[in-house]
Amino acid sequence: MTTQLNTSGSPHIPAQFSVTKVMGWVLVALIPAVFAHLFYFGVGLMVQIVLATAAGYLFEWWCLRWRKQPLKPFLTDLTVPVTAVLFALCLSPISPWYVSLVGMFFAIVVAKHLYGGLGNNIFNPAMVAFATILVAFPQSMSLWLPPSGLVQTVGDLQHINWQQTLGFIFTGLPADVSVDAVTAATPLTALKTGLQQGYAQSEIVAGAVFGDFGGLGWEWIANWLFLGGIFLLYKRIITWHVPAAVLMTTIAASIPFYLFNADIYMSPQQHIFSGGIMLAAFFIATDPTSGCSSNRGKIIFGAGVAILTVLIRNFGAYPDGVAFAVLLMNLSAPLIDRMTIPQPYGKKGNP
Repeated sequence: MTTQLNTSGSPHIPAQFSVTKVMGWVLVALIPAVFAHLFYFGVGLMVQIVLATAAGYLFEWWCLRWRKQPLKPFLTDLTVPVTAVLFALCLSPISPWYVSLVGMFFAIVVAKHLYGGLGNNIFNPAMVAFATILVAFPQSMSLWLPPSGLVQTVGDLQHINWQQTLGFIFTGLPADVSVDAVTAATPLTALKTGLQQGYAQSEIVAGAVFGDFGGLGWEWIANWLFLGGIFLLYKRIITWHVPAAVLMTTIAASIPFYLFNADIYMSPQQHIFSGGIMLAAFFIATDPTSGCSSNRGKIIFGAGVAILTVLIRNFGAYPDGVAFAVLLMNLSAPLIDRMTIPQPYGKKGNP
């Protein structure tokens, strides 16, 4: 008597990491940067994370029911919290509540489920959400609280406590409080605006929103993101190819501009420590679904993100440009893989 076993096709090799475990380690790696953000910019980030996570789970549940997919495996794989945290880290901590709602709608419904769900999306969901918000709500994205310590050095700025932060998010700024009195420009926005007004970069970076080698507060958030990325490398969640390509190419691409005219082009350290490059290098561009598969492809992908970001920052209308650079390279990823993945042994040419 024989027994028939229902098994999948070979190879029968168990996966080293589950999706849930990978997403869990990513969340752990983001914790130091989140705490640094809270220290410098207040509790608004935590509110945005809660709003984005709640909205993300609501849209995830709705899409799974609509697509008649099982709920438990996808609601417990931690992909929604990771998307929410990455998206919230890009937001102004005092963005109105509906900004998180709209952003997560585009992240979960449009960028993820309309393409077939987890593993089928061609665009990074967090960057789709952020790019949508940049276009739809530019005014909300320009309102940032001054970093901790700046209020004490600049007399015309007012500190707002956590109750006022919640009020700003859910009901708006009180009529008797001026927007200019409680908000400050981000370092990249200050650089872009100052250069457009004819100021030299040396004059701009002497401003209060700048630290030793990047934006005040931003440079330390970038440092913690770097350490979080090293942790992911240690745990073998990501490989070195994309982060190294992004960071080294950003430096290499920005040096010629800076040497040509240091008064109108940002220095390499400003590129690295004043915006979203560090977040993109370790947590965004390393997305295995929307990125490249081959090692050579990962290097090309990361280099493309860096070059496009530098060009957008130097010549584009947006101060940062990381989101648009990642999305453009997401479009290019299938072609890069086609050109860089080795042919199987024995295959001669294309069919």
